[in-house]
Amino acid sequence: MKLTAQIRLDPSPEQADVLLRTMETANAACNAISEHAWATRTFLKYALQKALYHDIKRQFKLSAQVVVRCLGKVADAYKLDKDTKRTFRKRGGIVYDSRILRYYTERREVSIWTMTGRERIPYTVGEHHARLLAYQQGESDLIYRKGRFYLLATCDVPEEDEEAVDGVLGVDLGIAQIATDSDGDSFSGEQVESKRKWYAERRGTLQAVGTRSARRRLRQLSGRERRFRADVNHQISKHLVRKAKDTKRAIALEDLTGIRKRTTVRKSQRARHHSWSFYQLRQFIEYKAKLAGIPIILVDPAYTSRTCSQCGHCEKANRKSQARFACQACGHTMNADVNAAKNIAARGAVMRPMVSRSDHASTGVGRGKLAA
Repeated sequence: MKLTAQIRLDPSPEQADVLLRTMETANAACNAISEHAWATRTFLKYALQKALYHDIKRQFKLSAQVVVRCLGKVADAYKLDKDTKRTFRKRGGIVYDSRILRYYTERREVSIWTMTGRERIPYTVGEHHARLLAYQQGESDLIYRKGRFYLLATCDVPEEDEEAVDGVLGVDLGIAQIATDSDGDSFSGEQVESKRKWYAERRGTLQAVGTRSARRRLRQLSGRERRFRADVNHQISKHLVRKAKDTKRAIALEDLTGIRKRTTVRKSQRARHHSWSFYQLRQFIEYKAKLAGIPIILVDPAYTSRTCSQCGHCEKANRKSQARFACQACGHTMNADVNAAKNIAARGAVMRPMVSRSDHASTGVGRGKLAA
C-alpha cells in the first residue's frame, strides 16, 4: 500500500537559503516550460522533453534529473485540464527521486541536490512516520510551509494477508455521532462541533479586527481545526480496526459517495454538515484495515436508518427522532444509530462487497471474505 511519510528538515540558515533558491529556480523552470506548452499546445512529457530539455538545463543551471522532474510536473498539471494555462508558485513544492535524494534513516539525515551541489541535512520525524520510511520507494516532494521545510516521502508498505473472518462489524457514520458500530459503541461529535464553532467565531472576530497582529494570529490558527479533526478520525479508526481484528470480523461501511449532493439540511446546520469529515474517516478506516488484513465491505446505504434490524420492516415513521428508532410493525425500540449499524452489518454479511470508486478496485478494498 502506498502511504506518505512526512519528515521535517532541520537545515542550517545557509542550507535553508540554498533550498529556497533551489525551489524558486525549479518553479521558474516549470513556468518557462508551461509557457512553451501553452503556446504550442504541447502537453505530453516526451514531446516537451524533446523540445526543451537542453534549453531549460542550460538556462536555469539545473541538474539533468531535476529538469526531468520539472518537465513531468508540468505535463502532469496539464493532464487535469488543458483549457487553463498552468502557473507555479515561486516556492511551490518540487519533486525529488532516488537519483537526487537519499535517506540515511539510521542517522536521520538526507542527502539532497541543491543549486550548490549535494547537501547533508538532518531531519526530525515522529515514530509512526519513521517506521514508514523503512519502506520508502519512489518520489518525495520537498515543500516549504510556514517557514519550515518538509519532505513527503512515498512509502510502499506491505499489507498483511487478508484474514478469514467470522462475522461483520457494521459502522454507521454520522454528524451527531461521528461513528456508531453494531456492538453499540459510539463516538460523539459534540467535541468536534464545539471546536468548529470556536474556530469559526475566532476567525470572524479576527477578520473583523483586520490589524496586522490579527492577520498574524489568523495564520497561526490556520490548519489547527483540520489537524484536530484528523486526530479525532485517527483515534476512531484505530479503535474500530483494533476491535474488528481482535474479534475476527470484517468491517462494513455505507458507500456515502456524493452524500452532500444527495442530502439536504436545515440552514442552521449547513456549516456543520459541510465540515463533516466522514470521507476522511472512511479513508482512515480503510487503509488501517488493509494494513491489519481486515476486509472492508461497502454496502448500499439506502434505508438503513428506516429499517428495523429485528423484523426488517421499513417505514419513514420508524425513525422517531435523530436518536430514537421505534418499529411501527414489531414495536422494537433502540438507539437509531445502533439500529442503522446493525443493518449495515447484516447487509455486509449477505451482500457482495460494493466498490463504488475505481481506486478501491485497484487496491482490492471491498474484496472481503467471510469464513464458512
